[in-house]
Amino acid sequence: MSISVVGAGIGGMISALLLSNKGYEVTIYEKNHYLGGRLTYETDGEYTIEQGPTIVLLPELLLEILEEAGIARDQLELIPCEPLYDLFFADGTKMTKWRDPDKQEEALEQAYPGTGEAFRRYLIDMETIYHFGYDAFLSRSFHRMRDFLTLENMKFIMKSQSYQSLSTFLSRYFKNEKVKQAYMLQSLYIGGSPYRVPALYGLISYSEHAFGIWYLKGGYHSLIPLLEQALVDRGVQIQTGTNVERIVVEDDRVSGVQVNGETHAYDQVIFNGEYPHLNQLLDSKSTQSKRDYQPSSGCLLVYLGVNKRYPEREAHQFFLPNEFEKHMKEVFETKSLSNRFSTYVFNPVALDHEAAPPNKSVLYFLIPVPSNNEIDWEAAKHHVVEQAILQVEALGFPGLSEAIEWKKIRTPQDAEISGLFQGGSFGIAPHLQQSGAFRPQVMHSKIHGLFTVGASVHPGGGIPIVMQGARLLDNHFEEKKEMIK
Repeated sequence: MSISVVGAGIGGMISALLLSNKGYEVTIYEKNHYLGGRLTYETDGEYTIEQGPTIVLLPELLLEILEEAGIARDQLELIPCEPLYDLFFADGTKMTKWRDPDKQEEALEQAYPGTGEAFRRYLIDMETIYHFGYDAFLSRSFHRMRDFLTLENMKFIMKSQSYQSLSTFLSRYFKNEKVKQAYMLQSLYIGGSPYRVPALYGLISYSEHAFGIWYLKGGYHSLIPLLEQALVDRGVQIQTGTNVERIVVEDDRVSGVQVNGETHAYDQVIFNGEYPHLNQLLDSKSTQSKRDYQPSSGCLLVYLGVNKRYPEREAHQFFLPNEFEKHMKEVFETKSLSNRFSTYVFNPVALDHEAAPPNKSVLYFLIPVPSNNEIDWEAAKHHVVEQAILQVEALGFPGLSEAIEWKKIRTPQDAEISGLFQGGSFGIAPHLQQSGAFRPQVMHSKIHGLFTVGASVHPGGGIPIVMQGARLLDNHFEEKKEMIK
């Protein structure tokens, strides 16, 4: 059986490896001249840092799927983060989050009396929700709505109240707003508002304690050469700098792809891209999606080369503004800019001294902003970045402004030009109406032989989760094999 993969992001590459490992003939078409999609880097020649994802969650899931794809564990070096990260608040106070539950309980109780016991209840309840969520959602696709809306699932969701917004759910445990923010900002990892995403996404924050936060030495982009070599060794055909113009469909069944005006026949096609853009490759309106998808938040990404180091700073830290809820409404609802910004700062030399030249640092700022293409980002970006740098400098990185030797800014407009849906950095938004069975699935609902993987496809965004989506796709192919037997 011949399979074409349209797009060589992490979902497409893992799908190709898993399927080629089972004897399928696979060809990858990638519009860029490099593989990896968002897993690439920014550099000025002296400083180099990730362009996109930096935080490694669910390390065992990551390693397990890579092993299935043919990448041995000893080819990667994962470094644990402990403490997990620091949070700096606008009033000058700081909170440290620890993976170790005992240390975290002690720190919370000391700073916010009565919170330690609530934290323990939170961990106990979230452990149950995690195991349910992994088995019921992360480990399966929902080709039919009734596969999702089972009596068992509905009973658990109602009992656990995991249908509530993450913010409302956390109010059961944490009364202090700073503590609550510390356990709901993780929804920003996948571009969703904590005041709108379902509480099931609280699994992200729980996973930080259960499995830790890790740093992949060399950065996430260091995975791509390993995956590319494995693809070559497996005989997968790779066509870079090649834009697929159309997915050819006959009688609601895939028959191939069109490239440079020529049709190439394939039995199956896997689309690894922004799901709302799939319509552009389908001629028939009857097979195009009619849904009006909403994008995730956008990001202003700032890459800095700095001529000093900050030995007192962790690899990861968050700087949160006053009126956090208003800030989230601006990002996700009114889609406007104000002087309220939250900023995540990645400082890799804290874990890897070779991540920057000697006695220097390379820093990565991520500032959540609206995925609003009506904002003039060229005019707005410098003010936002300047304010963010001043905030970070005042609270945790003294002397930063004067130490900057290299700066590059990437806006939602840049993201949209590169192919991200409406400039959102995380695919479609992970709110309730776009989660679980309500999210696009790995198997296309109307076209036989067409499959999809990526951040906009169930089970969702984040590198290990996108890889899990590729594994769900592989499982579907295996199930079809068994049925034929």
